[in-house]
Amino acid sequence: MRIAIVGCGFVADYYLKTLPNHPQLKLAGVMDRNSDRASKFSAYHSVPVYDSLEKLLADGSVDIVLNLTNPRSHFSVSKACLEAGKHVYSEKPLAMEFSEAEELVNLAEQKGLLISSAPCSILSETAQTIWQALRENVIGKVRLVYAEMDDGLVHRMPYKQWLSESGTPWPYKDEFEVGCTLEHAGYYVNWLTAFFGPAETVTAFSSCLIPDKETDVPLDVNAPDFSVACIKFASGVVARLTCSIVAPHDHALKIIGDEGILGIDDCWYYGAPVYIKRMIAIRRKTFITPWKQKYPLVRKAPKFGYKGSQQMDFCRGVAEMAEAITEKRPCRLSPRYCLHNNEIVLAIQNALETGAPYKLSSSFDPIAPMPWAKS
Repeated sequence: MRIAIVGCGFVADYYLKTLPNHPQLKLAGVMDRNSDRASKFSAYHSVPVYDSLEKLLADGSVDIVLNLTNPRSHFSVSKACLEAGKHVYSEKPLAMEFSEAEELVNLAEQKGLLISSAPCSILSETAQTIWQALRENVIGKVRLVYAEMDDGLVHRMPYKQWLSESGTPWPYKDEFEVGCTLEHAGYYVNWLTAFFGPAETVTAFSSCLIPDKETDVPLDVNAPDFSVACIKFASGVVARLTCSIVAPHDHALKIIGDEGILGIDDCWYYGAPVYIKRMIAIRRKTFITPWKQKYPLVRKAPKFGYKGSQQMDFCRGVAEMAEAITEKRPCRLSPRYCLHNNEIVLAIQNALETGAPYKLSSSFDPIAPMPWAKS
């Protein structure tokens, strides 16, 4: 299946570096509104360039468009692609407003197309292993989840020196203005909804603790740099999710059941070890064991051909979409699943202004585990 990329910014290199893991995907070309950036990216990766989005969309050989543009452009670019009859895989978020995300999903359904969204880490070996352990009831009935997405004091880091492999600087102004919640909360939200089903309510608090980020350019938006949310799922499970670029680095997950804790240390690694801490009773007291029992991964995670603060297969979601289209089956990262996740993340982000409980309006059909992760 032939794909094309719109947006040759910082994240695009990660897609190109993991594309060889999926030989069924053939790259037709790339496009960026910044012609210099497109040319630089094209030269580095030896890929063709489209002169404009219109020329890309006019290419009848392209089946799926990867929308890797700035988040503020996701809606307009994805809409143009759908209207041109292309399936769309978008970087997160699907859209900056829920009404826009809903419009995209409705448009895709009307046209018989698929639209899906990153992150695709629910398809990782680690996430699929946790899901298998939950289906096997290894920690008893699950009651509570603690999920952390804290990245440290990013504004104090040498972020101006961060370059992608092809030489694109990290877009720090955009990243600070979009905010860490919209950028990163989805890494755990999409796991939680897959594991426990649709959410019913989100009660969140968010704040912008460092408005100017002490950077060299004025920021037009004071997005939250800290958020905490309590998510109640229709299944009865409650999750507390924190997200910040202020608190010390912590990407841990703890799923708390009646008989122990199932957890990992970092969701940004597709092969992160999964552990269990058992509940034990000694005399009249109950304890969680201090030692970790390893739960084997359903399969070994592949090595990815890039360096960075994570090891993730960015193209795995695109491959899942392509296979779903070819096999005429539901996509695991379905439009309604992605829309629901987008709604949850926006509810957390918007708590900066509302500060009130949010009742979810969207839902989705259950998704299936990967075939190699079924018990």
